Parts: sequence; structure tokens; C-alpha cells
Amino acid sequence: MNGKDFEFSGLKVNGFVMIFVVLLLLAAGIVCGIYESAWCVVILCVDFLICMGFTMLEPNEARAMVFFGKYKGTFYKTGLWWVNPFMKRKLISLRARNLNGAPIKVNDKSGNPIMIGLVLVWKISDVYKALFEIDSQTMAQTTPKTAPGAGLANRMNAFEAFVEVQSDAALRQVAGEYAYDNTSSEEEEVTLRSGGAEVNQQLEEKLNERLHLAGIEVVEARINYLAYAPEIAAVMLRRQQADAIISAREKIVEGAVTMVKMALDRLSAEEVVELDEERKAAMVSNLLVVLCADEAATPVVNTGTLHQ
Repeated sequence: MNGKDFEFSGLKVNGFVMIFVVLLLLAAGIVCGIYESAWCVVILCVDFLICMGFTMLEPNEARAMVFFGKYKGTFYKTGLWWVNPFMKRKLISLRARNLNGAPIKVNDKSGNPIMIGLVLVWKISDVYKALFEIDSQTMAQTTPKTAPGAGLANRMNAFEAFVEVQSDAALRQVAGEYAYDNTSSEEEEVTLRSGGAEVNQQLEEKLNERLHLAGIEVVEARINYLAYAPEIAAVMLRRQQADAIISAREKIVEGAVTMVKMALDRLSAEEVVELDEERKAAMVSNLLVVLCADEAATPVVNTGTLHQ
């Protein structure tokens, strides 16, 4: 509880005690009716009024107590209770709920269109804000008003609609702050693909900022879908393949140069053969071709003299 939300401290009586009182008044009304006493009508009216004060709560549910338009606190005690029958009791669920949002198209930091989706776990932490800070009347209501529990269902539908709109806005904001992927292997900035926990933490913070107004707490938020938009997916795939080929070539050339240098150093150190600069250049060229070629090299055997 925080802000204007506080626990109801008004009159509340154990419901089973009041059931006994209701039965006593009912019996008294019947007896007065038998004897045709004028008190019969009064007693039965009082009994009916008392019956209107019963309220029941299950675990992780709460009721906002409103007395002629004035908020009197939130009732959290589970079980059967009796309160002032003139109190309006708005039921609200405090249980965790989840939202598996459909992927949306946004632009990343580099301006590339991408498809991104999230999964969100949320719950109501401030009953006052949830009921009185957002207008649930303008939200879509899919449950008929005459259905059992229609009031609670309509309120939860309103919260879900609010969470869906705000999560969409927060996801667009976070996606615009990061690039989908690094454009080269030298860059080390956080991206949507590599960010992982950092990106999810940023998303959770943005959602909490937006949903705090409605008394909603984000339990967990993470990106569960990430891909390039269909119109550029093929081009980006070719770019990724090109980056992979370039990176692989760099490793191959680096290893080939190291091997050539090692071979020349060993030949010179062990005095296997004396090579002038021209012969060294030819040897280096041949070794690089053999080591860097995509296909197996075809050797040419020299059967002439040393210099032919």
C-alpha cells in the first residue's frame, strides 16, 4: 500500500456471527407476524438491510470501500465479513497476470524496420490508483453486465487494455534506443540481440514508469520475439553472411601468415636451405595460396635443378 491507498479500518464483524444475528431477527419477525404485531415489518426490514452488508474475499483479492462517493480504504481480510451495508464495495483481483504481446513493427536505433514482441507479468499493487486514477468506463468491455462477476471482469479487461497500450509504447521506446545487431565485428555496443538482461532491465524500468500511474507493478518483462521485418530480412541475411565470410577470412589469413612466418624461421634456424629474397617471396606466395584457398591446391613437382 502506498500513496492514498490504505487499509479499511471501519466497522467490520465476522460474517458467521452476523448470520446468527440475521437468523434471530428472522425468527423474531416471524413470531411478531404470527401475533400480528406492527414490529414485524420493522424487524424484517432491518434483517434485510443487515443481509446487504455481507462481503467475502478470496486470497489475493481486495475491495475498495466507498461511502457515498468517499474512499474509506481497502478491505484485504479474506473470508466472510459483515460491513456497513451502505458501503459500496468494488472488488479487484491482486493476482499476477501475464501479457504475451503480438510482435509489432518498429525502427531500431539504426532505422532498420524490425519485428519485436514481449512477454509481461504484472499485478495490481495500489488499489486506489487502479480504481480511481484511470478511466475504466472508456475501455472495451466484453463481459455482459448481467453475467456473474461482470464488474470484476470488466475492470480487469480495462487494466489489460491499459497495460497492452502502455507496453506497446514502452517496447517501441526501448527498441529505438538499441540497434538490432552490430554492423561490424569491431563494434562492442549493446544491441537488441546481444543485450539480453540489460535490454530486459531497461524494458522493465520503462514499463514501471508508465504503469505506476495505474497502480500496476511489473513483476517481469522480457523480449520473446526479435527479427528483421520481412521487407529487409533477405538483404540483412546476405549482409550477415558477408560479415561471417569476412570474419572467417580474417582468421584464415591471420593463421596463414603465422604459419608462413614459422616455416621461414624454422628453415633459417635449422639451415635446411638457403633462400634469397626472391625465393622467399615465391615461397610465401605459394604457401598463402595453399593455406587461404577455398579448394585444395594442385601441387606442381619441380624435377629440374634447384633454380629451375
